[in-house]
Amino acid sequence: MTPPLHKSFLTVPLAHRALHDITDGRPENSRAAIRAALALGYGIEIDLQLSQDGEAMVFHDYDLGRLTGETGPVRQRTATELSDIMLSGGEEGVPTLSEVLTMVDGQVPVLVELKDQDGALGPDVGILETAAAQAADGYEGPLAYMSFNPESVAAMARVAPNVPRGLVTESFPAGEWSLIKAVVRNRLREIPDYDRVGASFISHQASDLNRSRVLELKSTGAHILCWTVRSPKVEAEARKIADNVTFEGYLA
Repeated sequence: MTPPLHKSFLTVPLAHRALHDITDGRPENSRAAIRAALALGYGIEIDLQLSQDGEAMVFHDYDLGRLTGETGPVRQRTATELSDIMLSGGEEGVPTLSEVLTMVDGQVPVLVELKDQDGALGPDVGILETAAAQAADGYEGPLAYMSFNPESVAAMARVAPNVPRGLVTESFPAGEWSLIKAVVRNRLREIPDYDRVGASFISHQASDLNRSRVLELKSTGAHILCWTVRSPKVEAEARKIADNVTFEGYLA
C-alpha cells in the first residue's frame, strides 16, 4: 500500500535547502536556515549525503568544497568530523538528519531528498536509505522522502514503508547530466517507475511542468510538487499545474 502524502505538503510552501540566505548567516541546509523556516512557518526541503560511518548528513553536494572551507568527498569524513566542519557563511557545522528532525519536531513538513549514491542513477543503493530510516525512526511529524534515483525510492519503500515517497523528476538535459548515459536519461524523463516504487508524488522541474507525462500523472491522482521556484511570477505560473512549490531567494 502506498502511504498518502500529508496534506501539509500541499498547502505549506517548501523552503529549498531550508530558508537559506548566505548574506544573513544562513547557509543552505544549515540549522540557521531551518530555524528561519520554522520562524515563518515554511516547510523544509533538505538533502542527504552519507558519512563515512554511515550517518545520514544534511548536505547537498558530494564534495565539501563549494559549501565549506574543506575539500574532498563528504563520504570520506565521519559524522563527528562533519559536525565540526563549519558551513561557509555560517557558524555551525554539518547537521545530521536526526538533529534536524529534533529541531523541527513536527512543526512543519520535512521533504528529504536522498542524493544518488550509485553514481549512475542505478541499483547500488541502500546504505543511505537505511541510515535515513534509522534517523527518523519514531518521528511523528509530516515527513516524506524523494530521489532522482528510482532505486533509492524503491529502497525507501522497503526500509520505511509507512513514510510517503516520491520521485524527483525533470527533462534530464545532457549538459547537466553528462555522467549519466543517454539511455538512462531518456528513460527517466518519462517517469516510468512511479507505480513500481509506490510513489504518491513527484517533485518536477518547474520549467517543465507542461510535459505530457506530468499532466498524465496529475490526471490519475498523483500529487505534483515542483522545484526550484525563484520569484512570485514563476510561482504563479507553476501553481497552474503544481500543488505546491519548493522555493528560494524570495518568500513564497
